[in-house]
Amino acid sequence: MRVLVLGGSWFVGRTVIEEASGRGHDVTVFNRGVTPSPLPAGVRRIVGDRESAADVRSLARSGPWDVVIDVSGSVPAVVRRSASALADVAERCVFVSTISAYREWPHAPVDENSPVWDADPDNDPGTRRWDPDAYGPLKVGCEIACQEAFGLRRLLVLRPHVVLGRYEYVGRLPWWLARMRQGGQVLAPAPDRAIQPIDVRDLAQFLLDCVERGDSGLFNVAPLAEAASYSLMLHACMEATVVSAQRQVELVWVDEDWLLGQGVTQWTELPLWRNAAAPWGMNVDRAYAAGLRCRPLADTVYDTWAWLRDGGRAVDHQRFAEHGIAAEKESAIIGRWLTRTGRAGGLSRPASSQTPG
Repeated sequence: MRVLVLGGSWFVGRTVIEEASGRGHDVTVFNRGVTPSPLPAGVRRIVGDRESAADVRSLARSGPWDVVIDVSGSVPAVVRRSASALADVAERCVFVSTISAYREWPHAPVDENSPVWDADPDNDPGTRRWDPDAYGPLKVGCEIACQEAFGLRRLLVLRPHVVLGRYEYVGRLPWWLARMRQGGQVLAPAPDRAIQPIDVRDLAQFLLDCVERGDSGLFNVAPLAEAASYSLMLHACMEATVVSAQRQVELVWVDEDWLLGQGVTQWTELPLWRNAAAPWGMNVDRAYAAGLRCRPLADTVYDTWAWLRDGGRAVDHQRFAEHGIAAEKESAIIGRWLTRTGRAGGLSRPASSQTPG
């Protein structure tokens, strides 16, 4: 199968390229070539900027392809330009969107029929700076642009929840791993919250499975809601990084409602934590019926740590700096919580003797 990937230097795109190449597909990558990223043997790179109409027209002349996979589109007007140019030289299109497309998330559970943001497929905000408030509507605009170019029968849209794993540039799981590696008392919220981050490899495998079957339509992509908890993730981070070094660590679990009053920025200062009604309420029945299978979250944690430990480094990205709480702030909050609950400070036992909960 002839596969064109738009993007591909970073996280999801890089993994999709590796998966497609490993399956024996004829893979072409179109990107600016700015980010150093080794390609598997046999993968062809076409250097160009999708924001350049001339570059996109030149790309189209390099076709045809059986499928174009857009993992990098986030500006509707730019996506419309590339989708329109490629619709005549690609049989099908896959657009990787986001759970942020849903207007009610994270305040209510969502499925594929939940309302999405109003969006304009011709929108171009001008700036390319990350804006979490604009991200969802922009992605919906991109979906509409792809649909208008390819039509429903030729389009597959995937809306993944948070994606974790090697090559991650956002910094969520890498921050937790680095924090556990430091040891000491670690501020930890919401041990019993079910969470649904998906391993980037599982996302890539499901995407390629759908492509090979010729699937179209819309799928939410995440593990089942009951598969993992916040406690499981943090204990896996602790086991992966701390126990082998015989450092001491104590997870200090605090009440979520109390934590809200301590000035902690949800989702970023304590990555993946949000005290909302349904931050992990994504229904994935449709994808599981289509064959999605997700590895245990602990495997994602261990494999990501192994990649980082062996010298793996994500690309530089502005969002990485958003994640993680300052040590002084974390220590002060833990102190206030221990005083409030009448507990003595200080570590009481090594990481290897602690149990989840």
